[in-house]
Amino acid sequence: MRIITTPAVWVAWPFLPLIRTTPNGVELGVMFDAMGTVGRTGFSATVLFANLFNLPPTVDQLLELPREVFDYAEELIQAGWRVD
Repeated sequence: MRIITTPAVWVAWPFLPLIRTTPNGVELGVMFDAMGTVGRTGFSATVLFANLFNLPPTVDQLLELPREVFDYAEELIQAGWRVD
C-alpha cells in the first residue's frame, strides 16, 4: 500500500498504472497525482479507467474519464486493484 499512497515513488509519475482481474477479464486503470501536478484535491484514492499508454492529452480530458472513487487506499486494494 505504500506505493499507492506515495506518489513520489511512482516510476511513471504523475501516473501509477493499476490492474484488476475480474470474472469478466482484466480492467486497466491509472491513479493520477492531481494534487502534486495541478493542485486538485479529491483524487488521491481514485482509479481512472484508462491504459497508461493511451491517456488523453489534457488534464481536463483525463479527469473526465470514467472512474472508480474510494475514500481510502485500503478500499481501493480491497476492490482488487493492484499496481501493474
